[in-house]
Amino acid sequence: QLQLVESGGGLVQPGGSLRLSCAASGRAFSSYSMGWFRQAPGKEREFVAAISWSTRGTYYADSVKGRFTISRDNPKNTVYLQMNSLKPEDAAVYSCAAGRQIFPTWDSLTSYDYWGQGTQVTVSS
Repeated sequence: QLQLVESGGGLVQPGGSLRLSCAASGRAFSSYSMGWFRQAPGKEREFVAAISWSTRGTYYADSVKGRFTISRDNPKNTVYLQMNSLKPEDAAVYSCAAGRQIFPTWDSLTSYDYWGQGTQVTVSS
């Protein structure tokens, strides 16, 4: 079983950057593929990015491709989401998730077994 705790959210101006972290506690973090999802008020939770357990595969939503980068540090049990060129429409609660078998449906909520509580990202001038 994994417990996931996100951090790094906050208020940033349009065009700015943030790096989110997701720290995992529990066994076998390196055997889980990881994903980031976000949910804005009044909207459904949506896929942002995913990374395989081996780090060989990374996947992004079209809306963040070229601006966001997902990475992981298995010895530190941590996954990151570097967010650049932030837009007001990126504002949401960002949550990380872990799953053993997320491919090929890495963008589906049901592919993930464990979820964090989320961290708020606000993009506003």
